[in-house]
Amino acid sequence: MPRRQFLHQASAALAGLSPLAAATAADNDTAGPAAERPGFAPRPPLAAIQARPDRVIDVAVCTRPFRAQGPRLEAQTLGRQTVVHNYGHGGSGWSLSWGYAQQAVQLALATRVQRLAVVGCGAIGLTSARAAQRAGLRVRIYCRELPPQVRSSAATGVWSPDSRLCTEDQATPAFQRQWEAIARHSFRSYQSLLGLAGTPVEWREGYALSDIPFDQPLDDSAQPDDGEPDYPDLEPLLADLRPRSQPLTPQQHPFAVAHARRYQQLVFNLPAYTQWLLDGFMRDGGEIVHCDFESPRQWAALPERTLVNATGYGARALLGDHSLIPVRGQTARLIPQPEVDYGLNYRGHNLNVVARRDGILVQAQDPLDFGNADTTPDRAATDAAVQRLAALFST
Repeated sequence: MPRRQFLHQASAALAGLSPLAAATAADNDTAGPAAERPGFAPRPPLAAIQARPDRVIDVAVCTRPFRAQGPRLEAQTLGRQTVVHNYGHGGSGWSLSWGYAQQAVQLALATRVQRLAVVGCGAIGLTSARAAQRAGLRVRIYCRELPPQVRSSAATGVWSPDSRLCTEDQATPAFQRQWEAIARHSFRSYQSLLGLAGTPVEWREGYALSDIPFDQPLDDSAQPDDGEPDYPDLEPLLADLRPRSQPLTPQQHPFAVAHARRYQQLVFNLPAYTQWLLDGFMRDGGEIVHCDFESPRQWAALPERTLVNATGYGARALLGDHSLIPVRGQTARLIPQPEVDYGLNYRGHNLNVVARRDGILVQAQDPLDFGNADTTPDRAATDAAVQRLAALFST
């Protein structure tokens, strides 16, 4: 509205007041300094995590399917079938699932079929099935296991779109452009799930803690050479998608550490989220067939002419794809504490904590995780991580 018009309308409105109201308005205009406004509510204090080994309710181990060259996304003709491979997403499976599903479905649609088979019911398989249904296809999932028995159900459940995705030398400009498009598609998809019943996805605050300045590198000379490659740092390409972390003074946090920052983190509450995916899949006419394939030759017996192969690390044995390297990951869950609504990352102390609805996840990595396909839980490692966490809350 032009300023002159606004002033004219304001004068007209004031002219229409009763004499008492007009006098009151005039008094307010000349009343001197306004009374001090009430402040905003202070930030509530952080609830302490009850970190004790006897509160551990689950220890889970997953196998991240890492490929040095990055995920396999391509269509292959096998006999009279077209197989769209969609596997090998490292530690980024959940984060990138919607973007890779969208591209896999485009490859499937190019075969002009109305029915699609999806092999595998983990993060990539289930999301690919839902994306295919949204594209108008009738979908049947063939799988050996359902959530929560699938490997991806043991994931940490946070937005980590460049976690062990490829080696640094494979992150070409073309790869980075494709990754950015996929990551942005996935990110938008997850934002559409905020506020749903059951809270499948939500934003949480977190605190990064460090004994030394964050711009000072850690001394890892004491760590054994595990043969793990260098990974590219791709997240700067998505810098506009979430708030920047904020440095905190000692008066702004309760932790007895020299340096702290507050960050925002997108969290997937995996039990609720996978149930949301499954419910939608079945509601839209999806079918699930339990079976265990020992060879891709068995796919020829399926009625569908186009398949999405979303077998994750299972593709190593199923297809003989030895480019897949296992990366072990272990998490423990503490009894849920609804009052704990923040995560932690203690730099240099091998400790990462995620507050999910199904429990407080405590994650610690082992220097020998890379190339390790052993899924046997290491309870001693879990107890040690929980004790490191407890030390942050000791008085």
